[in-house]
Amino acid sequence: MRLIAALTTLLVLVACSTGAFAHAALIAVEPASGSILTSAPKAVELRFNEAVTPGAIHLIDGTGRARDDVRVTISGDSISVAMPPDLPQGTAVVSYRVISQDGHPVAGSVLFSVGSPTATKPPANARGGLNALIWLARVGLYLGLFVGVGGVFFARWFAGSTTGMTVPRVALLVGLASAVASVGVLGLDLLGLPLAAVVTARPWLIAFATSAGPALLVAIAAMLLALVALHSGRYARAVAVVAFVGVGLSLAMTGHAATAPPEMLTRPAMFLHALAITFWIGALAPLTALVSKPTAATLPVLNRFSRIAVPVVATLALNGLLLAIIQLENLSALVKTNYGLILAIKLALVFVLVALAALNRFRLTPALARNHKAAPVLRRSILLECWAALGIFAVVAGWRFTPPPRTIVPETPLAIHIHTDKAMFQVLVSPGKPGVDDFVLQLMTGEATPLQAKEATLTLSLPERGIEPIERDAELGPDGYWHVRKVELPFAGRWHVRIDALVTDFEKITLEDELEVAPP
Repeated sequence: MRLIAALTTLLVLVACSTGAFAHAALIAVEPASGSILTSAPKAVELRFNEAVTPGAIHLIDGTGRARDDVRVTISGDSISVAMPPDLPQGTAVVSYRVISQDGHPVAGSVLFSVGSPTATKPPANARGGLNALIWLARVGLYLGLFVGVGGVFFARWFAGSTTGMTVPRVALLVGLASAVASVGVLGLDLLGLPLAAVVTARPWLIAFATSAGPALLVAIAAMLLALVALHSGRYARAVAVVAFVGVGLSLAMTGHAATAPPEMLTRPAMFLHALAITFWIGALAPLTALVSKPTAATLPVLNRFSRIAVPVVATLALNGLLLAIIQLENLSALVKTNYGLILAIKLALVFVLVALAALNRFRLTPALARNHKAAPVLRRSILLECWAALGIFAVVAGWRFTPPPRTIVPETPLAIHIHTDKAMFQVLVSPGKPGVDDFVLQLMTGEATPLQAKEATLTLSLPERGIEPIERDAELGPDGYWHVRKVELPFAGRWHVRIDALVTDFEKITLEDELEVAPP
């Protein structure tokens, strides 16, 4: 009884200690990535959309040498990386790995050149093995929470016996091992460390310092309580309820969905969504065992489960739909982002799951009531549900590696400002990379009032690559700006930009400047 009280207290205290967490995104860099500078900057400033914790910051200078003499300072949502005073000429790379407040790493690289660019490149990402372990640990955790805890809850509150508990028992053991492993590999991922570093204390400490650490502690407590409920008698049902609630608390404490604003809405939605999944998926393994050897008690258990399954599925669907809308923000993200593609596959598998559940509820269970010979067909259908659920676990574990569309910050277009006493031209280039770009020209007088022009022409050239002037006519858009769409910029480099604005039949204003297009 003391063990039960201790685990329950741990679950509640850790769950209540979690603050507000979100997912970080880099929104500004100074100097801009791809810049060519005449002298080395004193520091590289990284600004995110929320406060972050540095995991690993590395500098490779223009000679390709990794430097360990950078100093990193944090100020709210900004990180300043002080450059060494002897930074040589060439292309330098600052690679960063920071920890988002939802416990997920955010990584990237910033390139700038001092003087002439060199062939320095960001370090290659060779984390496939670690990512595979993270994915496996996540799938194992789902098995422990949904199959294990859910199976025990079903056994104690619906089946009234522990018959067919082999699969939930194994799932709990797998889940516990996976939860512990998740802490270690999370720390390695956050710090960018190799797998061998898992035996050191640093990755474990950093993992517990994030929101994912306490959430995993709650998950561990829930699975331990489920094991207690599986083997105890007097308080088994009460302990099973606490373990069941612990699953919802764990998943509502961290992760993309639970931490999306407004959290007063998303956290409860994630909590209810998780409980619905636990109830539904947890019942499948015990039901399979019951149907395999039907007795007089089998049909009443099936009927009790079927009656409550309808509102449970409705709760699952409504809260899942709400979370999906918040994460996607627009329907096009369902096919245009990796997050959306994973969601689309999950929805297809959920549709299969619901179709099988409806078949069981309205056809196969009544058939079993009329004739016990229908049991094998019902058993096969439930087994198909189990495989569909396993497929869902495997798919959604991939969300760990892709940010939700709501956190994706649109790339800032390149901008140049050309100013003389006679006129001011603002030029925006989107996306500002080699390839096909769109140009927006804002023409103003020297007093910053709109310049009324009859025609506007954009001329581009790249002398260093032997590209002669390319002339394109601009079109005046309904927004009052001049647009030149689908301009081919085949190479990175310092492009010469000339804008000719025909004001009258006898007056033309011409302004020129340089546009630095960074390599992709």
